[in-house]
Amino acid sequence: MSDILPEVLFVCVHNAGRSQMAAALLDHHAAGRVVVRSAGSQPADQLNPAVVAAMAELGLDISKEFPKPLTDDAVKASDVVITMGCGDECPYFPGKQYLDWKLEDPAGQGIDAVRPIRDEIDTRVRALLAELVPSTGSVS
Repeated sequence: MSDILPEVLFVCVHNAGRSQMAAALLDHHAAGRVVVRSAGSQPADQLNPAVVAAMAELGLDISKEFPKPLTDDAVKASDVVITMGCGDECPYFPGKQYLDWKLEDPAGQGIDAVRPIRDEIDTRVRALLAELVPSTGSVS
């Protein structure tokens, strides 16, 4: 088995909700077995407060995170690029695996609306982790 860790980049428009939740969940479940990044094609000024609260309910503190701009370098460094609504603004590089996760946007929504989005992302992240690191699965 290779000593090189798989690298995943989650991208959404503002990098304030979906991609932040996905990155935090994958980082948590992977426990150091995957390099995780997130970015936005048009980064917001801050994270969605309902997203921060929803993640805190799972014991994951993302309050110190911040929206980051999408760069060619981040895409080039990644093995898997998962888009969540940024459309054609995501750069394409041959040899990368691209997935598009159709998810509701939590922007402007309260925590009751964010929870099901978070839970759907968690389900998808666990399945992704099982593909990336099949021999060990995920940890909770």
